[in-house]
Amino acid sequence: MNPYENRRTFNVVILGVGFLFIFTAFTTCGNVEQTVVKSLQTDTFTGSGYHSLGIIYGVFSFSNLLAPTVVAVIGPKMTMFLSGLLYSGYIAVFIIPSTWSFYLTSVLIGIGAAMLWTAQGHFLVENSEASTINRNTGMFWALLQCSMLFGNLYIYFDWNGKTEVSGKISATACPFCSAGLELSFYSGVYGTCIGATTQFGEAAKGLIGISGIVVGIGEIVGGGLFGLLCKNNRFRRTSVVFLGMVVHFVAVYLIFLNIPDDAPVVFSTTTQHKPYLTPSVSIALLCSFLLGLGDSCFNTQLYSILGCVYAGQSTPAFAIFKFIQSVFAAVAFFYSGYLLLKWQLLLMVTLGFSGTLCFFVVERMQNFLVDLQEY
Repeated sequence: MNPYENRRTFNVVILGVGFLFIFTAFTTCGNVEQTVVKSLQTDTFTGSGYHSLGIIYGVFSFSNLLAPTVVAVIGPKMTMFLSGLLYSGYIAVFIIPSTWSFYLTSVLIGIGAAMLWTAQGHFLVENSEASTINRNTGMFWALLQCSMLFGNLYIYFDWNGKTEVSGKISATACPFCSAGLELSFYSGVYGTCIGATTQFGEAAKGLIGISGIVVGIGEIVGGGLFGLLCKNNRFRRTSVVFLGMVVHFVAVYLIFLNIPDDAPVVFSTTTQHKPYLTPSVSIALLCSFLLGLGDSCFNTQLYSILGCVYAGQSTPAFAIFKFIQSVFAAVAFFYSGYLLLKWQLLLMVTLGFSGTLCFFVVERMQNFLVDLQEY
């Protein structure tokens, strides 16, 4: 490997480490946010964690329309730096929570997220070639998802055995739609469901942290395995996406059987419904791993195909990706507090299947164009 290529690889590693630190705080925050907010409901604080996350992804979606311009004007490095400051501001709100600052920073971080992810896509493609995009995507994704481990480990040790959370807390084209629903479910809804499951007893709140860690392990395993080890690009992308669909379907079915139907709703901190099975911690954590593994299957391949198809137009391509993903994530967060679990899972299955079929069509078209050019 020549010095120039070494430098580009180093840049990708630094990018992944930077995102690891940012999302150690933000992903953990999103995972426990609704559970925290339920315990903070007073006359002076009336915010909703689901609504906050919905605002974030709603603003995120429309801010993607401006993100390519910002990245072009000030460059990807400065864009990511300024966006990181907005993320820090949002996390700081949880030190002394208030309703107005909670929602204001939700808007600001939505803007910052659009800038951050568009700049990240540009920077990643800028430091990759067609022969290294898969490796670099897997490397970045694995480093990013390590963020699921550290913050959630804190949640487990600090919350284990607690039934309530203290008010003073320290901060710690269909394929895109499917990715948005998956993002909202594993990053905010599923942890809330586990924490609200009465049958888990006093361990329920601590299990939110363990679930987040296991999701992260699934993401890391998927990113490392499919991004770094597989060499045959054409075979790999469709096969990995199909695997991701199957893994998610298994997870959805087990969650349907294992978690009470009213677990995600906002009206109470515990569940009243009884699931088909006696709720099992082992099954719940297995589903966490499968959600992370399946999500990494989809996302690493989406990044890979975008980097190959739009190598010369990476900034607008990633902006459109994040726009569609965040629109659906925003919608999902708004309905998550009111829709029973079975209907949320049905939507995920429907869009997951449709997204996989659409990915196959795009991949087939890309392979046809490559073959045509070679001919």
